[in-house]
Formats: sequence, structure tokens, C-alpha cells
Amino acid sequence: MKRSHVNEILKQSDAFIRSFGYIMPPFAYLSPEELQATDHSIFIERGMGWDITDYGQEKFDEMGLFLFTVRNGIAADLSKGTGMLYAEKIMISRKDQLSPMHRHYLKAEDIINRGGGKLVLELFAPDEEGKIDRTKDVTVPVDGRMVTLPAGGLLKLDPGESVTLMPGVWHAFWGEGADVLIGEVSTVNDDRKDNWFEMKIGRFSNIEEDEAPLHLLVSDYDKFLK
Repeated sequence: MKRSHVNEILKQSDAFIRSFGYIMPPFAYLSPEELQATDHSIFIERGMGWDITDYGQEKFDEMGLFLFTVRNGIAADLSKGTGMLYAEKIMISRKDQLSPMHRHYLKAEDIINRGGGKLVLELFAPDEEGKIDRTKDVTVPVDGRMVTLPAGGLLKLDPGESVTLMPGVWHAFWGEGADVLIGEVSTVNDDRKDNWFEMKIGRFSNIEEDEAPLHLLVSDYDKFLK
């Protein structure tokens, strides 16, 4: 992706988020220079901040996702069973924009439709090896009730509805009818190590620097922050 495209997505996404009354934390709006001048170790360690991905496929409108990690613990605390063991994200899935099939090794997550169109999730249960089971029904909690779908069944969430996905449950999702604002509340989030995709794709975008970044992405930290 070109940096100019990333910058435009940042502006559009911020406006979309604000249209639903969700206000981003102050650190979201730090320039790269301002972020460099702060004690930015917490943002690097916890992967907090902006994240725009096309999964390395260079077709964001068809396959991509906007994310912002608002808060996050650290993975090392999970083994201790104490500390900040949770994370929160705000995301945007555009109309018909696919977030491809994947599962998490450790993360349990609530996926919440915060507004816009319907959020559609395609779901599969894992087999004994953790791969997709294309024959087994999948059961997930949806706002206090258990919902069972056939393998590959589509769960459609209206604004205000949510689903809990336990580690191992395979899922892909997209917006239907309109762009969707998504909330995610989960156990500690580690995007570098806790994603297993069905396709051979990457987690982050490859950025072509055709202009200066408006704000840094979490995938920029290693390059721009010292």
C-alpha cells in the first residue's frame, strides 16, 4: 500500500468512528515526531495504536481491515495468570471487505457490532489438529445464548449484537449493506504471533513511502521509533 493511501484511510476511519460518538484516546493523534519524543516503549511493547492491513495482498478494498488497539496487556502475563490480561480494539470492516479466514491460538474475543451495517461472520470449528473441520457444527455464545451453525455457517450481527469466539474457532468476516464499526474485547492481543490464516498471507501491509506518515502504524514502530 502507498503511504498516501494509508493516510487517507486514517482520516476517513477517524471520521467514521467519530460519527458513532466513539472518541479515540489522545495518543491516537500524536504525530510521528511527537510519538518519538514521548516514552513510547509501552506502545511498542503492547502493540497499541493504528493498524491498517491489506494482508500484504495490495487489494485493501476487497481484502483488508482497519484496527486501532486502544489498550493491551503483555503476553508474558498470561502464563503468570495475573496482571493486565485483556485488550480492546476498535475496528472498521467496510461493506463486502473480507477479513480472511483465521483463528487464534490463545486469544478469546468478543466481537461487537457497534454500528453501521450487518457484521457477517463465516465460522468453522477446529479439528483435532486445529485445522478447519468442514463437517462439524460450530457453537458460539451470542449475547448470552448459545447458537449452533453448520460448518461454514454465516452468523449475522445487527448493531448492538456480539459473539464470543474462543481460541481455535475459525472465522472470516465482512460488512453487509454498509460499513461496520466493530468493537473487540479480548484476552491479551499479540498480532505478531497469535494469528493462523487459512491462506498464505501476511498479517501486515507492505508500505510504499510516497509521502510522510500522518500517524505511525503499529507495524511502523520498529522502523521509525528508536
